[in-house]
Amino acid sequence: MTDEAAHRTFDDLIAEGASVPTEGWDFSWFEGRASEARPSWGYAKAMAGRLAGAGAALDIQTGGGEVLDFALANAPGRPRLAVATEGWPPNLAKATALLRPRGVAVVASPEDAPLPFADGAFDLVVSRHPVEARWEEIARVLEPGGVYFAQHVGPGSVYELVEYFLGAQPDERRDARHPDRERRAAEAAGLEIVELRAERLRVEFHDIAAVVHFLRKVIWMVPGFTVEAYLPRLRALHERIESEGAFVAHSTRHLFHARKGGAGRASRP
Repeated sequence: MTDEAAHRTFDDLIAEGASVPTEGWDFSWFEGRASEARPSWGYAKAMAGRLAGAGAALDIQTGGGEVLDFALANAPGRPRLAVATEGWPPNLAKATALLRPRGVAVVASPEDAPLPFADGAFDLVVSRHPVEARWEEIARVLEPGGVYFAQHVGPGSVYELVEYFLGAQPDERRDARHPDRERRAAEAAGLEIVELRAERLRVEFHDIAAVVHFLRKVIWMVPGFTVEAYLPRLRALHERIESEGAFVAHSTRHLFHARKGGAGRASRP
């Protein structure tokens, strides 16, 4: 807990966590209030390297565009064509404002709709933490030899926090994002898995405001979360953090490097 937070009341912290804007995937607000270990592969920098060698690149579910913006800023070269999709209007506006100066076209596309692009339009598709990987669509928009390079949220991610609020979850929900399941689905769509790596990482929440903001921002963790609905559990967790220290959970992440069969004009290893 930060020194400032240590002198604030439960009501103050709840009000702050409930008022912080949730648009985009900028998590800088959490500094000093929550922490998450990062995967060893360094996805954003690895994405930058991939973008440097691409001809036409697509970033699916870009959020506020922060990861793509970082990758383009740090890439030694850039693709001839860069496009991003996003389905949530507040994120769409933020991503457009951030990425348009870099020459990226940001396209409104709901997560559950077909991608609005022609077959074989891209030699590189990237995504960081897609809600769901729609493998048939990813394979369709990749040219032969094209690459899908993404970081996914894994199974049971931050479930210590989820189950604190919801109780024990069924195995079907806990394992829905298992990398073995996703491997099989990707292969069924015609993609060859070049590399698949998984890691389990420590997460710490140092005050209750961080918990509230996290659950408002990552809305699929506790569906329908509101402060009012969970106020007794929030108060109990606040008291636990004050007496015992940070609430510890674990995130899971996996890195996908997949390739569409065939030889395209910009086939990558």
